[in-house]
Amino acid sequence: MYLKANSPHAIAAGQSVIGFNVVNGKEVEGDLSLIQSKSAVDSRDLVGMFPDSGEKDVARAAKAAADAFPAWSGTSVATRVALIQRAALILGEHREKVARIVTREIGMTPREASTEVQETLDACAFFIAELQNLSEQTPMPGLVAYRRPVGVCGILATGSSPLSAPARKFLPAILAGNTVVWKPSDNAPTAAYLLLRAFLEAGLPPGVINTVNGRGRAGCGKHFLAAIDKGLFQAFSFVGSTALGRTVGDLCGRNLMHPSMDLLGKGAMVVMPDGDLDRAVEGALRGAFSHAGQRPIGLVNILLHQDCAPQFKEAFLAQVATLKVGNPMTHPEVAYGPMINARSATAFREHWELGQQDGATLLAGGEQWNEVNRTEHVVGDIAHGHYMQACVWDDVRPEMGLFQNQGLGPTVNLVTFKELEEALAWTYGSPSGCAVSLFSHDRPWIERFRHDCRADMVGINRLADAAEARLPFAGHGTRPGVRPAYDGFVRWQAVCGDALDGHLPLAETALAESTFKTDWASL
Repeated sequence: MYLKANSPHAIAAGQSVIGFNVVNGKEVEGDLSLIQSKSAVDSRDLVGMFPDSGEKDVARAAKAAADAFPAWSGTSVATRVALIQRAALILGEHREKVARIVTREIGMTPREASTEVQETLDACAFFIAELQNLSEQTPMPGLVAYRRPVGVCGILATGSSPLSAPARKFLPAILAGNTVVWKPSDNAPTAAYLLLRAFLEAGLPPGVINTVNGRGRAGCGKHFLAAIDKGLFQAFSFVGSTALGRTVGDLCGRNLMHPSMDLLGKGAMVVMPDGDLDRAVEGALRGAFSHAGQRPIGLVNILLHQDCAPQFKEAFLAQVATLKVGNPMTHPEVAYGPMINARSATAFREHWELGQQDGATLLAGGEQWNEVNRTEHVVGDIAHGHYMQACVWDDVRPEMGLFQNQGLGPTVNLVTFKELEEALAWTYGSPSGCAVSLFSHDRPWIERFRHDCRADMVGINRLADAAEARLPFAGHGTRPGVRPAYDGFVRWQAVCGDALDGHLPLAETALAESTFKTDWASL
């Protein structure tokens, strides 16, 4: 790791990080050129520079992981737990530095970035606690079933949650005794690099976690996925779009692998006449607009009973009109900041066009903030980022593309219904059905909703958006909650024989003093 002076226009943001791939415990360059990670807040701020890896880089990382697997799978659970605990202490000690990098790189507000770090620390604790449930099963004398690690695990995760999303994948993998090849998102390589540095400083043995940086499907990502067909991975875990998830599913299916996939989805909210409208409005604002609507699971469709729709719309639009938007580096109090990059901003503009083609009514938003149209509610320098207006669509119907679309950005749809059954039916077949909340105090309605709602996450009088690591939540294949997440990284082995306990001695390996020393103070 090296640090270099930033652009003269971005000196105040901090220095630029020169990072590397990590293969077999060593920082190495890639075979291709470098990629630049520029700040979502201010494109003049060069947050980091990293290798753009190719096919050979992926193969080298996979070989390093395969070579490290026998020794790591033979270490004791106590050794693995000690490593995670030590890494969590290092990450926690430098949480403000890491959170600031997250804000610089992807535009989260400081509060959101701090929460991202905390969710990663929570995941460390939760996965450690759940290890006790990985014990063997003895259905009868002489027959014992063990959970064994599978081998090398490939991990590919979104940059919209650059710390907690990949951590929820590689933590169960390495705690179960596997080794990992991880391709960090090219939207947030610096945040991912610092997360890995915490583990390296904690004494992570060479080859247990290897990284290959680079571009997406047109670059390193293409070679990373091709490694599935080449047999370089024995398990694969993915956090990202549904479109790419289908590709991952096809590749894993034809290689008889059961992937663990968290596919980006959007939530729905159902508001009944007796519900707490103030609380529903508060949840809707947070669910739809935090992190500029780019969270893996946010809110896109608000289903309003016809008897309370006018009151909700009036209160909601009044709050939207006063949302403070702008530069999160200089104004940490903003409700949300910029889109992650120009590609995301373009996709969001296409979402606006989709709403116009569908015939929906635009009640608010529809433009990018700039120096000409900015108001007193827009703060800080926004000239070098993509800051979008909060977008509210009305008269949306379930058959519209706007209702079905999973586009990321600060946008929400208002839909009116007559009966609860109608609202439930509308959530069944849409991508927004992964997380659905109900605001009502009527017991029969609550029980009907709880029983009939098919969503992965259900909220009653609260937003159903929490990526709660202790419970199963939205996903495909093996579930990403703590308890089921381990299923994606272990295989069952039945041992039939005499009364021997079937255990192999595990090495009580002391964690070595790490040679990795991160210059946290200079970040």
